[in-house]
Amino acid sequence: MFSPPAQPTAGYNELFLLAPFGFFLLGLDGAILQANLCGARMLGLPRERALGLRLREALADTDRPVFDRFLMATRGAEPEPRCEVMLRAQDGSASWVCLTGSYDVGTRACRVVAERTGSRLEALARSEERLRRIVHCADEGVWEVDAHGNTTFVNPRMAALLGYQIEDVLDLPVGRFMDDEGRALLERNIARRRQGEVRRYEFKFIRKDGGALWTCVAINPLFDAGGRYLGALALVNDITSQREAAARIWRRANYDDLTGLPNRHMFMDRLAQEIRRADRSAAFLALLFLDLDRFKEVNDRLGHAAGDRLLAEAAQRIGACVRAADTIGRLGGDEFTVVLSGLDRIATVDRIAQSIVDALAAPFVLDGQRAEVSASVGIALYPADAGQLCDLMARADQAMYVAKHAGRNRYSYYTDGAQQAMLARQAIAAELRTALAANQFELLYQPIVSLRSGRVRKAEALLRWRHPRRGLLRPAEFMPFAESSGLMVEIGDWVLREAALQVQHWQQHVDPQFQVSVNKSPAQVQREPGQYDAWLAFLRERALRPRSVVIEIGESMLLEGMDAVIERLRPYRAMGLQVALDHFGAGYSSLAHLVRYELDYVKIDHGFVDALDREANGLAACEAIIAMAHKLGMKVVAEGVETELQRTLLREAGCDYAQGYVVGGPMSADELERLALAASP
Repeated sequence: MFSPPAQPTAGYNELFLLAPFGFFLLGLDGAILQANLCGARMLGLPRERALGLRLREALADTDRPVFDRFLMATRGAEPEPRCEVMLRAQDGSASWVCLTGSYDVGTRACRVVAERTGSRLEALARSEERLRRIVHCADEGVWEVDAHGNTTFVNPRMAALLGYQIEDVLDLPVGRFMDDEGRALLERNIARRRQGEVRRYEFKFIRKDGGALWTCVAINPLFDAGGRYLGALALVNDITSQREAAARIWRRANYDDLTGLPNRHMFMDRLAQEIRRADRSAAFLALLFLDLDRFKEVNDRLGHAAGDRLLAEAAQRIGACVRAADTIGRLGGDEFTVVLSGLDRIATVDRIAQSIVDALAAPFVLDGQRAEVSASVGIALYPADAGQLCDLMARADQAMYVAKHAGRNRYSYYTDGAQQAMLARQAIAAELRTALAANQFELLYQPIVSLRSGRVRKAEALLRWRHPRRGLLRPAEFMPFAESSGLMVEIGDWVLREAALQVQHWQQHVDPQFQVSVNKSPAQVQREPGQYDAWLAFLRERALRPRSVVIEIGESMLLEGMDAVIERLRPYRAMGLQVALDHFGAGYSSLAHLVRYELDYVKIDHGFVDALDREANGLAACEAIIAMAHKLGMKVVAEGVETELQRTLLREAGCDYAQGYVVGGPMSADELERLALAASP
């Protein structure tokens, strides 16, 4: 059996594979070395089975001598010898074919073209029609240009992608549909392809409507038989949707959806670039760290949708205050950052920072409702304040807190003092963690007396820290650090549990109805609703009624938009947990708060009590608060009662309880127990 060569014979070109006529490459013995698809079909065999067979075996006996003479003439290099023979297929069918031969001197093989008699033109026509269908129905664009870059052919798909009719594209230079960058890239690509480099490129074409058409293009140069460049044929795939999807993903990864500003990742990259640019020049840059004051109040009062609109408008206001070359970012929540680059004087920073503060202090109108916030702005300079990006961010953040603690609605530069204050805060926060673990906290209790019976059946728990070096510290000396370090909730829970254990003792030894009030900070009250369950669970474990502990919240919480907190507390009030409004009358108090919120106790601020025997309207104000609270089903506690006269006036005005030094100051649990037992009838 004849074995075909491992590699395609040089006399055979793959271009013959789909030719509309049979093509055979024959060895000196007449064996088939190569056959195209049409030739194999004439023999009724697959291509691989046709290899090695002798073509004369497929002829009728009477035609074999004719074929032998034809083959000899071909080997003799006679120009295009021809013969007509009957070719029999494996299935027994036969057809007349015209054979045309040529001799390949290099491979010493005969090339034979076999065409059914009278079918060549028909086959060529069918082949052209097939090619036309493929090109016209292809999902890819086909674009042919001449050596000068002018369009000689486009298929319907290519014209449709561009938004033109086919005739509108013909004869136009391909550069007509590209921008300058695209034209340069196309020329380089064609040049590389002519040099044998096969690459695919992404090109942007311009549609008729001006839109961008992003494509992946494979370009093949066209040459004539002499190797002269004729032009190029390009296969064009539309990847616009993929590019747009990738652009959306990239934008989401680098920009804030709400404001359109660079997010933390993109902003940090821009800041790093500006630092490198500052290193190459004599200019400096300023980093501004902005935090919106009272933004949470807007969210709680008007809802998150209104809060989002405020943030979007705030971003626009900030953008209107800075220069075109400056960079604005949103780090998250209500925190914004600005990089002022290429600066040569500090006055520019002052002017921009003040304009931002003024712009954000102006009222916002959100769905017809007025909202007001302000901005605390911290400023750090590079390279004066920090030489590294992370240090610069940290120091701008520290300066922002300085502005916030100084009263908000202002800007502040970083100073060494801010750094020292930050280190001090960190040190105290570390000590607070140690204090919790080492049981350094303790509770004192201030008695609350019933003005009607004179008995002490209530007390307020007051936290103290017995510092190993500084002695007994009041909350004002350490609670701000607990809040900033995130320890407030943990400390508050410790207070509640300790107070609950103490009130259980007093209910057993003093009075079964004894109550202890516990102050709760905004950080504690704003916790997730499910965490209140832990309080009630602890009381149940100790067999204590929920009303044994009264939760005191400051009126400032209501002023800062704590409606949601009251809603969270409502179901727990229904289970017996009681709530008192502390310091009522301080600051911007309003009697409307008593109407709006469901409370159990109202504690009149000591400022009203001080005015009882000093101002003409002092007593009237207390009487009004007491009457309103009683009408709403609330009990009233007067704070800061210092004299017997005040105590008497409050009792006559109908006040329920008094708290102050007239009864007793903060004392230990044992001292309060002795006082309560002594005051019992």
